[in-house]
Formats: sequence, structure tokens, C-alpha cells
Amino acid sequence: MSKFPSNIVCAYLHVITKYGYPPPAGDTNRHLEEMDDLGFQSVELEGIRKEHLNEVYSIRHSILQEVDRRGLSVPFFCIVLPGLSSPDRQTREHNLKLFEMGCEIAQLLRAKGVIDNGPLPPYQFRDDIPVVRHYDEIILNNVTFPAKLEWSAYWKDLISTYRQVCDIASRYDLSFHLHPALGVIGSTVGDFLYFARAVNRKNFRFNFDTANLFALRENLSLSQIRSAAYTDYIHVSDNGGEQMEHLAMGEGRIDWDSFFQTLDRIDFQGYFGIDIGGEESNVSDLDQAYRDTALMLSRYITKDL
Repeated sequence: MSKFPSNIVCAYLHVITKYGYPPPAGDTNRHLEEMDDLGFQSVELEGIRKEHLNEVYSIRHSILQEVDRRGLSVPFFCIVLPGLSSPDRQTREHNLKLFEMGCEIAQLLRAKGVIDNGPLPPYQFRDDIPVVRHYDEIILNNVTFPAKLEWSAYWKDLISTYRQVCDIASRYDLSFHLHPALGVIGSTVGDFLYFARAVNRKNFRFNFDTANLFALRENLSLSQIRSAAYTDYIHVSDNGGEQMEHLAMGEGRIDWDSFFQTLDRIDFQGYFGIDIGGEESNVSDLDQAYRDTALMLSRYITKDL
């Protein structure tokens, strides 16, 4: 079977959609087999919070052997650590150590960069920070904040922490990519640019997520132009414009002709991660959605339309 171009990546959402969040880390080699069988040469992997990340770390050499045996590449490794933006100093320090562990995995897998969601503001949920990919808008509108929260002090600590994040990633020859989502700091391109200027690190990048940005009412072409200097990796999925969903290309309302015309204008030379699925998305045949989108994406990249 012919393979998709190496700059088209099977995002980890394929695994999450099939096996839950987080999926069993011990089954990573089987996940690699499934992504390989779909026709991908490049794949994403993740370490999601402490327990899952620790398990991935414990089997990292086995994962590398399977990656090499199959001739795959892992250009991006996701390190999901919402505790990095905690108002508690000890929690931040603990998560920085976990982040460095994730960078060690990424370096072993010969990744180019690591990814995390935008910082989660110091929301107070009823319990601990929920282990979810996306936060419901109604829940976010009803969270509370610490009574003694002083924003300027929190912001100063946040910037310091993310400078350390970037510096740790740099020591492992990695870029650090911030992923936009509803309810996080850096959810829109304007918010990201404000944050990036404050962090002021050359390896601080933007993981351009087409579906999330479209659902947040961003003009994608303008967003591409504004974030071009920070974007090496685009998460590709369609969206209907009414909710956070990740659909196959052509199943939503994104104008892909315009999107790729703008990519030509900014001379984008990076990677595309196919990021379809999640419990918020109505995708009847996940594998086919990935194949169809990879084929459509290949045609846009090669201009074979």
C-alpha cells in the first residue's frame, strides 16, 4: 500500500477516539501498528498527565523500537500537563519535572517539537482539574477563582513558568507548541501573540488548530497570516461552526480552497496533523475519515485538484 507524504501526520486523537482519554499507554505499539496500517509515515504520540506520562516513559525504548521497526517518524510528542499553570508554586515545579521527562521521551523518539494545550487559568472546579480534552462552555462560565487571586502576580509566575518550559525544551533541541482550545490562555491567535511576546522565547510556537479556531469564530486566513512566523504545525479537521468538533475535511464549513491559498501566500513549509474525532464529533467511520482527509490533504499539497 502506498503511504501518505511524510509531512502528513496521524494525530493522537485517532487513538483517543478509539480507546478513551487517556488511552492505555501499554498498548502504544498496537496503536502504532494501526496508524501505520492506515498509510501514515508520521504519527503523533502523547503523555497525558502524570500517570499516563510515567507509563509512556517506562516503555519509551520499546516504543522507539516499534517506531524504527515500522519505519515511522514521530515529529511531535504531546505533553499534557494542566498543572503547569497552577497558582501553586509546588504544583508548577512538580509539573516542570514531568515536562522534562516528556522532553526526554520526545528527544529519544527524534521529535522536532512538543505540544501542550494553552495554559488553563486558575479555575476552581468542584474536584481536581477534570481529565478532559475540551471544557464545556457552560461549565467554564460557572467556575470560580481563588479568593486571593491577584492577577498581576499570577501572570508574572505564569510567564516565568513558560519561559522555563521553553528553555527545558530547548535543551532537548525541541520547539514548544501551544495548542488553542476553548477556555485556555492563548485560545485565539491574538491571545497567543500577546502571550508569546511576554514569554519571549524563539522556540515558542503555535499549533494552528483549524477546527478549534473556526469554532472560536476566527477568520482562518487572517489567523494564518498573523501567526505565520510562529506556525510549523497545523492540526487539520473541519468544523460546522457551532461547537468544538473535529470532522473530516469537507464535512464542515471551512473554506479549504481559501485556506490553502493563504498557506501558499505565507509559504508554509511545515507539517499537517490530521486531527479528527473525539467524543464531541459525530464521525461514523474514523479510519475512513482519516484516509479520506489524508488523500484530500495530499491533493491540496501537491495541487493535484
